[in-house]
Amino acid sequence: MRFKDKVAIVTGATSGIGRATAVQLGREGASVACIGRDQADGDAVVAEIEAMGSNAIFVKTDLADDTQLVAAVEQTLAAWQRVDVLISDAGVMTFEPILMLDPADWDRVMHVNLRALFRLCQLCLPHMKGGAIVAVSSVHAHQTTPNVVPYAASKGAMEAFVRGLSLEIPHEQARINVVAPGAVDTPMLWDNPNVKSGTETITGQVGTPKNIAAAICFLASSEAAFINGTTLVADGGRLAQL
Repeated sequence: MRFKDKVAIVTGATSGIGRATAVQLGREGASVACIGRDQADGDAVVAEIEAMGSNAIFVKTDLADDTQLVAAVEQTLAAWQRVDVLISDAGVMTFEPILMLDPADWDRVMHVNLRALFRLCQLCLPHMKGGAIVAVSSVHAHQTTPNVVPYAASKGAMEAFVRGLSLEIPHEQARINVVAPGAVDTPMLWDNPNVKSGTETITGQVGTPKNIAAAICFLASSEAAFINGTTLVADGGRLAQL
């Protein structure tokens, strides 16, 4: 088991890619701190991980609230005294043209998608030795569509952040990489008004959360020991079509 005796924090762990990743980490031996906003879904993913014989806790957290971010990491350390893996998956989108966008909505996207990663790195890295951080970006960081500019901007900035941080942090302490999914069968995809209206057409393969979890867990594992500061596009070839 690749993550036996490891401790992982996973944001967005109550649904979609985050949940699939938390479950795979648990299946492979990790103790998992599942970070999310819905208590019932959090309890369910913890129960699923525990049923496989691994340890898990749910920490209800609003990633836009710095106090709650600090508390989530502190609760993880209180439970297991270490952090080996950080998966930053949680993300939010807006669907308004920039000239009509409420600045508060811009700020929330940046807080959840980008600032939370920055703060979690600050909070977790001092406890890591031979650790791994994987942030979940999007093909929107490379090619995007109208009316999702805050999301695309946050993901582009995330990839730049990861490249820069990989130069600041010794690889012996932690590697930091990005997975950029394309279309994945999650509520975020099908609830997108652009998809519903046909403004954004989904062509080619639609991935599953397990497909992306496999890529994330590979980058977080010792098998990827020579991979650092880069983005793995896991999109079924979608980016080539955009």
